[in-house]
Amino acid sequence: MHAPGIWGILVVAVVVILLFGRGKISGVMGEVATGIKAFQKGMRDDDKPSERIDTATTVDAREVDKSKDA
Repeated sequence: MHAPGIWGILVVAVVVILLFGRGKISGVMGEVATGIKAFQKGMRDDDKPSERIDTATTVDAREVDKSKDA
């Protein structure tokens, strides 16, 4: 197999423009750009250190001994 030549690429581009029109293609590209920007913003937010919530419970040794006696 060989790579498509310049004429093949041009034919495909013309067919796509005829089928979808310039307005629809630019709208789709705008939506893609918005999605990429949102993804990049999300990646930047993930890099920031967030506050850690300590969910570990401190247990007193005397409480553990009482529960063993019961």
